[in-house]
Amino acid sequence: EEAALQRLCRRARTGKEPAAARFYREEGNRRFGRCCYGAAAVLYSQAASHELPGSPEVSLCFANRSAALFHLGHFEVCLEDIARAQSHSYPDRLLPKILLRKAECLLCLGRLQDAVDTLTAVENKIAMGGIMTSPAHQTLLKKLSQLKIKVCETESCPEPAREAHGDIQSESEIWEENGSISGASSSLSLNFNTEKGRHLVASQDILPGQNLLKEEAFVSVLCTEEGESLLLQDSSEMVWSTQVTNADLYCHRCLKQLLASVPCHGCSYAKYCSQNCADVAWEQYHRTECSLGGLLLTLGVFCHVALRTVLLAGFSEVSRLVAWSHEDDKDLRSAEARCKHPSEAPDTRTGTRGIPGCNDNGQYQSSYQAVFNLLPHAEKHSPEHKFLCMLSVVAICKKLQEAGLEAAILNRESSEKGSEPKACEKTSNELPPELKIMGEAMLRHVLQLQCNAQSITVMQELGSGGGTVVNNKPVRLATAFFPVLSLLNHSCSPNISVSFSGTVATVRASQPISSGQEILHCYGPHRCRMRVAERQQLLSQYFFECRCQACLDELESDVKSLVSVKNSFCCPSCQASMQVGEDMLCCSNEACALSVSRESLSRRLQDLQQQIKKALELLRDSKADEAIKMLLKCQMDARNFLSPEHLLMGEMEDHLAQVYATLGKWQEAARHLERSIQTVEMHHGPSSVEMGYELFKLAQILFNGFAVSEALSTIQRAEEILSVHCGPRSTQIQELQEMKTCLLELPRSILQRT
Repeated sequence: EEAALQRLCRRARTGKEPAAARFYREEGNRRFGRCCYGAAAVLYSQAASHELPGSPEVSLCFANRSAALFHLGHFEVCLEDIARAQSHSYPDRLLPKILLRKAECLLCLGRLQDAVDTLTAVENKIAMGGIMTSPAHQTLLKKLSQLKIKVCETESCPEPAREAHGDIQSESEIWEENGSISGASSSLSLNFNTEKGRHLVASQDILPGQNLLKEEAFVSVLCTEEGESLLLQDSSEMVWSTQVTNADLYCHRCLKQLLASVPCHGCSYAKYCSQNCADVAWEQYHRTECSLGGLLLTLGVFCHVALRTVLLAGFSEVSRLVAWSHEDDKDLRSAEARCKHPSEAPDTRTGTRGIPGCNDNGQYQSSYQAVFNLLPHAEKHSPEHKFLCMLSVVAICKKLQEAGLEAAILNRESSEKGSEPKACEKTSNELPPELKIMGEAMLRHVLQLQCNAQSITVMQELGSGGGTVVNNKPVRLATAFFPVLSLLNHSCSPNISVSFSGTVATVRASQPISSGQEILHCYGPHRCRMRVAERQQLLSQYFFECRCQACLDELESDVKSLVSVKNSFCCPSCQASMQVGEDMLCCSNEACALSVSRESLSRRLQDLQQQIKKALELLRDSKADEAIKMLLKCQMDARNFLSPEHLLMGEMEDHLAQVYATLGKWQEAARHLERSIQTVEMHHGPSSVEMGYELFKLAQILFNGFAVSEALSTIQRAEEILSVHCGPRSTQIQELQEMKTCLLELPRSILQRT
């Protein structure tokens, strides 16, 4: 097992690789030459992360990235990269080049005096170099002359100062915070019973869109994407991938989207949005994790979350709670006799007023104590699963021991940032007592995560119609512990909506909630997306049988679920509905009575999905006309065996809208998207978040197509829905309001015509 683990770790290397740095820098230069500035910026970031600390090549990476950022219009971030290049010993002979770029950025930002000072510094630098007649020198002089003229023009005709746009989402919504539950609204109360365990209920009537909870993750770890490999090694040949992943796009600490990442000085994997984030991460946990990167990527995100959790908590708190759990084990049998859930039986072991996880004052906080008290369900996991989890934790502990990192974990290591741990001599296979304590806590957390891990999602752009219509999709970004959010029980028909901003989760009511009603979260299986049997199967990982109202209604009635009805097949001969059977489906039209095997229709559906995938590839290759032909052909084929309400029928309409938007054919795009919206409304409901995002896309299409009255009414509908699910200050709401303002500022004559 250990040898196999070592082989896997060699494939997930996270050390500094100068050869990789050269590869990414050259790839960045190629993309820059093709004016693909966004891709170039990411590749330069990857190059910088592989350069050895203190090497002069790091400054070239930052300087090159600043050029890409300048072309993208990110002038403030460009200035930061220029400063980084200068602080990393940027070559003196090239300094005038980036100083001219700095002056141009300052001019674009309206900082006239700073621009003048920078141009003066460039002139002095060139004068010190003497008379030069090379083409590159002449280009610099020409650029300098142009910028000086621009400065004079700006001084004579100053542009109005740009309005400062603060971070809208940073403004807090006004609400009364709960005195007993950290981050929760005063409209909630914490309850406990043997059937539901800990859970939250409404202590007063709650309206849709009302903010119920705002919690920062106790710990979060950026997820590696499926199939992601930082360095693929096959015998002696090494190949680096240019694929951009979330690890390149988001800060590994605060999950903020990256424009110009700050690399870790010790590994090539961790990247941060600022030097401050890098420093805080290093002090809190990355000092220990840095040399374990390959192992942690191999073992998976749950093991990584478990390690980071104990590092953030600190050895003192971890050892205290582990010792408490040993004392609690002595009373396990009596607890089993008292309560259905012995590990959550009310007691007074920490002065909790009967509810585990609360502090001595009876407050439930987003703390390590609350995390430790989440149920690990140790008695319900299979022996095989527990053995693999234990093996993974032991591998981490042994690696920590071999690298001499016990002191860092126990908070006894020097706080000097640059100090490197010394490997200790391996005298025994026995782990020291302190590492055993940390390992025990890590094992508990790995088991907890199966039922208590919360995915942090982000809306990512999948493509756009010429940059004017944004097509967003929620993507899993990180895995985290949210101890307060974990109090919410599951329902296949929830009454709340969860959104994320960085590492902060915000819970809002998605429908009216009466006083005394439980606050319910969907763990994934939703009644609009899955049949009851599929939901029950997926929920088995949480060790309970769902008895929510949606499941009970479907299990206790003969009526088919919404998903069964809407995602059904139709008769290939007469298009009537098919009567459901085990292996054979029979046409409901007695005059037809055609029988078809379920397997043949499923294969036909898979073939159709492959054809749609090919059509989207054509769109990505800028072959819009061919994509339209293929999608229309797919539609004709689908009508012969799929019900009109099938979700795939709506998806094809959505794809056609995307293609027509790419071509600037806004009326056709709107027509197809409206058909897609009908399907979405049928599946998810008129006030669902899915409906809100579809209306958001339609508003953009109508806006670009200059259909003013239709755009304004669509914007209003989208605002009403998205403000409930995402909040009144979300990015989508801001964009909708900007579109509305722009339309309402049009001349009255145009408004009347449209």
